[in-house]
Amino acid sequence: MNDILLPIVQTINAYLSDYVLVVLLLGCGLYFSIRTKFVQVRCFGEGMKNVFGKLSLKGGKQGGGMSSFQALATAIAAQVGTGNIVGASGAILVGGPGAIFWMWIIAFLGMATIYAEAVLAQKTRIVKENGEVHGGPVYYIRTAFKGTFGKILAGFFAIAIILALGFFGCMVQSNSIGSTAQTAFGIPSWIIGIALVVIAGFIFLGGMDRLASVTEKLVPVMATFYLLGGLIIFFANITKVPEAFGMIFRYAFEPQAIIGGAFGVAIKKAISQGAKRGLFSNEAGMGSTPHAHAQANVKDPHEQGTVAMIGVFIDTFVVLTITALTVVITLYTKGGILADGTIPEAINKTNLAQTAFGTLLGEAGGNIFIAIALFFFAFSTVLGWNMFGKINVAYLFGKNAKSEKIATTVYTVISLIFIFLGTLASNDLVWELSDMFNQLMVIPNVIGLIACGGLVVSLTHFNKKKDQIKVIE
Repeated sequence: MNDILLPIVQTINAYLSDYVLVVLLLGCGLYFSIRTKFVQVRCFGEGMKNVFGKLSLKGGKQGGGMSSFQALATAIAAQVGTGNIVGASGAILVGGPGAIFWMWIIAFLGMATIYAEAVLAQKTRIVKENGEVHGGPVYYIRTAFKGTFGKILAGFFAIAIILALGFFGCMVQSNSIGSTAQTAFGIPSWIIGIALVVIAGFIFLGGMDRLASVTEKLVPVMATFYLLGGLIIFFANITKVPEAFGMIFRYAFEPQAIIGGAFGVAIKKAISQGAKRGLFSNEAGMGSTPHAHAQANVKDPHEQGTVAMIGVFIDTFVVLTITALTVVITLYTKGGILADGTIPEAINKTNLAQTAFGTLLGEAGGNIFIAIALFFFAFSTVLGWNMFGKINVAYLFGKNAKSEKIATTVYTVISLIFIFLGTLASNDLVWELSDMFNQLMVIPNVIGLIACGGLVVSLTHFNKKKDQIKVIE
């Protein structure tokens, strides 16, 4: 079965990432950048103020929904996962250092896309009788398309996200935790699997309040830990930093010089890897994080939109860039084992970051550092993704309170099984299926976003003083 399905799924993924994904992500990002007059630039300072000016690690229960920071922490928890380490490493191996440049471009435009996602998620969310808040792409898709087409599009998205994130995605994340922990500490991966199931199950059963309480504390800790490790590598190799940046920019437009092949093939590979791995990293345009931003209790949708932009900035321009620079500085610059573009058989996307950090921390130290970082990153992603899937299960099967509870309970049990199975074994087919459904999510989400473009513009603040006067009035 694996031999039959794998080439089929790989072919689908190749077309999606090389053509469909690049066009949709770049097109949607440009569309909302222009229509919002580059909100990611105009309102960047406002977004930083909304995040760090109101930062609190004790948001507490909100009586339905989350605080703005809790919602951002949950979104970042989902965004910052294996894509920031394994995904970035894979992009560099396949597309060369230049793939990172295209990740940056995708992320810059993606800040406008995720602004639109968060604004629409806030505007179209629903609050149930028990105080639970549900929001996300299925709700703004149904707002854009009232008839049968809207039901089909929303249903397709809901099924894709349940499979992509709730099941296959969590399996990929737990596999990364189990394999790196076994390498670093010698602990059998199945033991790690049992521990993950117990901890995750405890948090899942606690609902939104427990999830928000965990993510608002976990995210700042994991980001600080990884940032400090990256800065150690950065300053220890400070003389190589200019060369590393030069390689990223040069090989964005001359990838064939390091990964071989004809120019057209190489540039397509660099851009597609930047798009695919960028999507898997920051998730802008994928339709996942709007579920978290819909939970925020804020004064208006624009506020949470600016907060969402900072999530993409932190994910890509801070965390992912740390991985990228560490790999390029230590392995691709003069004297590095990949400097000539030849990749030893022992090097792959899973151990590339460990090898890079190991150049300074030693092999054991590099393994331990990445194992700890991946535990934080991947486990936090599992928490966020489970919540996103659960909201869509409720949408599909929650005709009443009883049916919704049964459906979400069954979903939680299946998710925990996938988490455990991921630590036992994973193969290329699971990774490819996860990638495929991630990419398929983009199609209905972008259609819904573009259809609601006018609504996004109507909710966007263009003149700060004018908007403040309106609020006062």
